[in-house]
Amino acid sequence: MSSWKGKTRGTLAGYRFFVFILRYPGLNFAYFFLRFVVLYFVLFAPKARKPMLFYFRNIHHFSYFKSVVFLFRNFYLLGQVLLDKVALLAGFSNQFTFDFEGESHIRDMAARSGGLLIGAHMGNWEIAGQLLERIEAPVHIVMVEAEHEKIKALLDSTMVKKQMNIIVIRDDFSHIFKIKEALQRNELVAIHGDRFLPGSKTMRCQFLGKDAEFPTGPFYLAVKYAKAVSFVSAVKKTKTHYHFFATPPRLYKAGNNPKSKGQQSGKMLLDYVAQLETTVRAHPEQWFNYYYFWGEQETAERG
Repeated sequence: MSSWKGKTRGTLAGYRFFVFILRYPGLNFAYFFLRFVVLYFVLFAPKARKPMLFYFRNIHHFSYFKSVVFLFRNFYLLGQVLLDKVALLAGFSNQFTFDFEGESHIRDMAARSGGLLIGAHMGNWEIAGQLLERIEAPVHIVMVEAEHEKIKALLDSTMVKKQMNIIVIRDDFSHIFKIKEALQRNELVAIHGDRFLPGSKTMRCQFLGKDAEFPTGPFYLAVKYAKAVSFVSAVKKTKTHYHFFATPPRLYKAGNNPKSKGQQSGKMLLDYVAQLETTVRAHPEQWFNYYYFWGEQETAERG
């Protein structure tokens, strides 16, 4: 079964270039310029193009023509999301509007004993920062090292002052101890549940009609440290409007034995996958996993 390779597209120079465009010509011009970038990637990035065509054709069962249309739309939306992320970090949040469905759930978690906010590579998680800043509670965002280095350099060189508590995923698993410490301090930890690096423990389950593997780590941590979880998403509704959604927090209680903990973390994962399915079906063009998520690369390449 395929796994993500831990690499992200986009360079620091590219981010800085779009910051320049955002500051002077403006967001509309940036979106216009983005169309040429999208065309380039559609034509010359087969490693991203082929998995997405498989996703639209074999998972959503779109026609070939509709799949191509959604491929362009997906790449364009990814570019917009990245631009929006840079704009938000750079202090251009007044160009966007937001609504937060389930804000009270996050506030309740922060006021009690913290917990995990488990999202996915759907839409734009960074917009949640607009909510998390209002909560005024410690929030730690878990991300891969490559993306962290780009964002840190961008913040240090061109961004406005912004509080970001980042836990970097490392090969030595030191990030697990930092997550543990944050949870033991009754703080919030935001993490994605739809990607895993080679060597990680996984569980296979049905997702959108086909078997896929998901990491067990985020779900097992919630059970192990007896912390509530909320499944979250942040999707782009219009050019400048985002919708944040959070499910009511739930505590998955387990006994002290490994079997009970495994059963409860598996149940949590299935609940997460069910919620993710709802979001992906409603916004198929905002799924941003550019590899063979269902592990059918050989079949797809032959087809």
